[in-house]
Amino acid sequence: MTPVVRLMWEPWADRALGLPVYATPGAAGADIRANFPPEQRGSGLVLQPMARRVVPTGLCAEIPEGWEVQVRPRSGLALAHGITLPNTPGTIDSDYRGPLGVLLVNLGAEPYRIAHGDRIAQLVVAAVARARFEAAPALGGSTRGAGGFGSTGRA
Repeated sequence: MTPVVRLMWEPWADRALGLPVYATPGAAGADIRANFPPEQRGSGLVLQPMARRVVPTGLCAEIPEGWEVQVRPRSGLALAHGITLPNTPGTIDSDYRGPLGVLLVNLGAEPYRIAHGDRIAQLVVAAVARARFEAAPALGGSTRGAGGFGSTGRA
């Protein structure tokens, strides 16, 4: 089954930027763009080093039940400029209907300007499995046991 994510433009949005799109036939993520309100389109925004900002996309979504949309960083922005998402992957739940914003952080050493229409993140649509959680008096054993961070070695 191919899920259909329905998108609606915010009233002020620049529709000429288009909907999210897969850049290649094998792409798992669809690129989403910064879509600033009219008064901010010329200036965009400057993300200072270590600063976080929510960048508007001009879209709201209706995601089918049983699915989520994951918001992930674009690898080129991360490598070249240190621009990433502090909560990656971000999750958009199927029952959310508000504006889609992308929370970006600048981990680079220089300020970074985000212009109107820039590709800022990618969206991955994924099926959701809902679990049942239950209390247990004890847990079954495993080879790893309680070994935590780094306990399996470097290689």
